[in-house]
Amino acid sequence: MDYYAGVSYPRDAVYARGFFINPVIQMKTKSKKKKTPAKSSRAAVAPRHRRQTRWMIAGAILAAIVITVVVFVEQREPALVTPAFDGDRAFALLQRQCDFGPRVPGTAAHAETRAFLVAELQKFADNVVEQSFEHTIDRLQQTVTLTNIIAGFNLQAGRRVLLCAHWDSRPWADQDPDSSRHDEPVMGANDGASGVAVLLEIAAVLKANPPSVGVDLILFDGEDFGAPGESRSYAIGAQHFAATKDARYNPMFGILLDMVGDRDLTIYQEGNSVRFAGSVVERVWNLASRLGVNEFMPGVRHEVFDDHVPLLETGIPVINLIDFDYPYWHTTADTPDKCSAESLAKVGKVVLAAVYNIK
Repeated sequence: MDYYAGVSYPRDAVYARGFFINPVIQMKTKSKKKKTPAKSSRAAVAPRHRRQTRWMIAGAILAAIVITVVVFVEQREPALVTPAFDGDRAFALLQRQCDFGPRVPGTAAHAETRAFLVAELQKFADNVVEQSFEHTIDRLQQTVTLTNIIAGFNLQAGRRVLLCAHWDSRPWADQDPDSSRHDEPVMGANDGASGVAVLLEIAAVLKANPPSVGVDLILFDGEDFGAPGESRSYAIGAQHFAATKDARYNPMFGILLDMVGDRDLTIYQEGNSVRFAGSVVERVWNLASRLGVNEFMPGVRHEVFDDHVPLLETGIPVINLIDFDYPYWHTTADTPDKCSAESLAKVGKVVLAAVYNIK
């Protein structure tokens, strides 16, 4: 992905379906006419006893109000239905990808990883399609075959959700502090393998717990070829998918996972996501809060050109979950030891909540 200062989008790309609506609840109280107690020989109660009685009544009223508010909250936010996500298994899938080596298109490691990912998804998905095409890398003057891997679940469902990540890794470590290593490929444990690992584990969950909606997992190729400042040289697989997709394919929303495995995980809201899919951002961050995943931070810190941008341009409201404060980005130190099963589990849990709690 490219750190980006602005993209021009068609206005009709703005997501306005209103996924997350906070109804305003107005509570009215009825006033009652104060009754005068009948006179009796017991009317002259000691003042201290009257004060105690008032406090008891006030306490009872307060308790009733608290119970009423709790009931209203429970009615507004029912308990989340979220299947378990196995972070350890996801981390093993991250490690498995890295065992092949850097997944640079045109290499043996790339071809072996492709075969592994297809076989893994075929265990769980109703359908797996490979979308292959040729692309020339300008910097290398080399033409390579890129492949987007698309897995569908619950194919008959009209309402669909898109989950995606990129599976390639960067051919050169141009951000490495050691300039002599700038031409070396990046392992991409976090920048590449982490998002894919979460989606592979989600595939297993979808198989075991069929959701009420259809789900499409897309592993994009060719995301990390780009040159700094040349945004369109990134996200090649996503651009190809967006340009060739069936016009009738219009999922309710999408979530892109990129760099979500950092041990020191911090995910801020991404600028393009907020601007063009703001209601999806709001819903996902609300779910994270309800799940106690405090690594989802409020506010925008970065705006990046990533795989979600070509999808936004087609009108699909896709948000980007990305920890762009990762210090090993595009360096040779982006290795599995910088990632954790706990971080993968937290992100996976939030994404599953977004899929399984659609009204």
